[in-house]
Amino acid sequence: MLDYDDEARHYDASRGGEPRARAAADAVERLLPQGPCAVLDIACGTGIVTERLPRPGRTVAGVDRSPGMLRLAARRVPGGIVRGDATRLPFASDAVDAVVIVWLLHLLPDPVPVLAEAARVLRPGGVLITTVDKNDAYFAEDSDIAEATADLRHQYAPQVPDRSARLLRWAAEQELGTAGQTWFPGTGQGRSPRGWREVIEAGRISWCAHAPRDQVVDVCRRLAALPDQDTPRPDPLYRLVALQA
Repeated sequence: MLDYDDEARHYDASRGGEPRARAAADAVERLLPQGPCAVLDIACGTGIVTERLPRPGRTVAGVDRSPGMLRLAARRVPGGIVRGDATRLPFASDAVDAVVIVWLLHLLPDPVPVLAEAARVLRPGGVLITTVDKNDAYFAEDSDIAEATADLRHQYAPQVPDRSARLLRWAAEQELGTAGQTWFPGTGQGRSPRGWREVIEAGRISWCAHAPRDQVVDVCRRLAALPDQDTPRPDPLYRLVALQA
């Protein structure tokens, strides 16, 4: 797990910066309730997406547990940032009309406690908006990167924390209905074969972290055999889903 206090200063630049944040916020906007409402952005990080969500009549709060991230977020959303754990939110039940969770569930060993807290603070009729299937975002079906990594990714797939099928099963059990979905590009985030090998060898890819060493070596060998080693492949396409209480 990254030390987010240490990463805070460089985090935005390493994650697509302003273009990706703008695309994410535009996608969230398509799923948010229209008109006056209260929105909570869980794991708001540096606030780079959060700051784009306020509108006349809409109040937005961000919560994160990293002091380093929150120092940056507080500059972007003055008076709207709170320190807290996503599994124990410092908000009352039925407090907000929408909860936003961008790029968090894929990092968790078990997303259910966070989802349950999000559902707790939602008012009846409110929406929970979250990214899902982050690991799949980089792999178009016809991509040579997808083919080279397919075996190991598919082996890991049942364990993916933010797998949409898992999320929708949980939602159905909680009587949350699907209220919509949309996609947004990770501008400038497409990796080259060499780039993929570097992050895999650094242990930064979840579907390789616990795989047998010989399988990881084989994936890196396949990536090294691909043409255009330093040419980035297409940008990832991230998926957002909205669930209604």
